[in-house]
Amino acid sequence: MGEYRETASGSITSLISGAVLGAAGLAWWLFSEAERRQQSRKQRAMLYAPRIQDGSEAFESSSPPLDNEGSEQLEQRVEQLNAAIADVRRQLEDLGARN
Repeated sequence: MGEYRETASGSITSLISGAVLGAAGLAWWLFSEAERRQQSRKQRAMLYAPRIQDGSEAFESSSPPLDNEGSEQLEQRVEQLNAAIADVRRQLEDLGARN
């Protein structure tokens, strides 16, 4: 009778540990799926966000243009940044189209 109780308690222990491991695995899988979906939503939101094309509208103001070297450097830097942003956006759109 003693052997039967040891086997039964061993079986119960195995059953409980299996259930705990299974629950932990399921929780990990659900968490990773939630993160993946959240990342996918963020990427889609970035693709459909309002876009500034090249920044040229920022320089079409009624005020007279400043004729100094600093202003020209600033304009060039803004154009470079806008081009880089457009490249990244294009890459994201390509990545979104592949998925």
